[in-house]
Amino acid sequence: MLRPLNLLFVSLLLSSSLVHAQETPQLAGILERLDRLEQDNRKLTEEVRQLRSELAAVRGDAPDKQADVEGQLEIQGRRIDEQAQSKVEASQKFPIRLTGMALFNAFENSKQSGGADYPSVASTAGPGHAGATVRQSIVGLEFRGPQALWGGQVHGSVYVDFFSGSLPLSQTVRLRTGSIEVDWATRNVMAGLEKPIFNPREPSSLAQVGISPLTGAGNLWLWIPQVRVEQDFTWAHQMGLRAQMGVVQTREVGAYAGSATAGNVEASRPGLEGRFEVFHKIDDERRIEIASGFHESTTHVNGFSVPSQVWSLDWFANPVRRVELTGAFYRGENVAHLGAGYRQGFGLYPNEVEAVHSQGGWAQLTIHTVPRLDFHFFSGLQDDRNADLAAGNIGKNLMFGGNLYFRIAPNVLLGPEVSQVRTVYLSQGTRINNHYDLALAYLF
Repeated sequence: MLRPLNLLFVSLLLSSSLVHAQETPQLAGILERLDRLEQDNRKLTEEVRQLRSELAAVRGDAPDKQADVEGQLEIQGRRIDEQAQSKVEASQKFPIRLTGMALFNAFENSKQSGGADYPSVASTAGPGHAGATVRQSIVGLEFRGPQALWGGQVHGSVYVDFFSGSLPLSQTVRLRTGSIEVDWATRNVMAGLEKPIFNPREPSSLAQVGISPLTGAGNLWLWIPQVRVEQDFTWAHQMGLRAQMGVVQTREVGAYAGSATAGNVEASRPGLEGRFEVFHKIDDERRIEIASGFHESTTHVNGFSVPSQVWSLDWFANPVRRVELTGAFYRGENVAHLGAGYRQGFGLYPNEVEAVHSQGGWAQLTIHTVPRLDFHFFSGLQDDRNADLAAGNIGKNLMFGGNLYFRIAPNVLLGPEVSQVRTVYLSQGTRINNHYDLALAYLF
């Protein structure tokens, strides 16, 4: 019986950490589930031992009683075999799980969509655009490895989608995020491809998944290679500080906010980022988190160096159990390579290069009504300084809207969404695009 029990333990371990496709699992939650699985395994072992004792005690007694005990043992064995069949085993014999989301979107845009499924800016011209797609579906692998040095625990994930390709039938697999992490009691080291360290939060949407929600409207989100170190400090188990520092690799862009002077931009550059979060746990269901962060890097173009400096503030609060307030704010210069949505990081002129100053942010109100229904209301703004821009560039970009998540089954979500984006072009006025989306998501 030891071998089947081991198989049961591995199988239960593989099935214990299913999480939302767009959220990284928290270590504390994973460890808590592992503890529960170990307790269930011990209980099952005790049941088998008890049945064996009963069988030994009744040998030679009435055939009916002996058959009943043997039948119970057979049932227990089948349960163990069924659990063993569900496991997925990596070549190194450590747990690995398949997770993700099959996502169907039906959508419609008004006349200024620019041909995009979900435009982040309103185009100056173009017909309306409607259609349906599953290209925002996500497939991920989550893994847990052996114990590392000094008692650390290795884990990580890789997520891909099918959002690449410009035509409806030309989707290709695209890497979204991936990470390898080592956790200790109060410390974490991560290497991988993730959102900027200074801006980890994002709004909730099933309509805009291929790129982060509110792209171009205050959410600097672009997934970039990075190595990060995190250290937690706690006081009285209710308050604490989470400090994160890391080195990132930026993805530089080649469109300019100034003249049309041709330029040669170095494709990637190193950068330094940090984030410092103060948190307070009110009770098991309520908490408050406020964090400040920064980004520092330099863009190289045509022999010039253009600084990229950003300061940020983000927050989460649910002082009332059914209400959550989430958001972020930033201010800085040359932010286009961080996922600003449109490429206005700097102006390139014959004898100089000038960084574009920018500020923006977003906020979301979440209301948990009943167990099956959640509402999200969001708004975001990116405002680039007009003095740094040429005619025809985008001065402001505002998006607002709302959606609901309705669980028609424990792992099936129906998510209608309505939003509007207002884009202000210098010397050309304001353009508006309305977006209507109906999403059906199957979480696996």
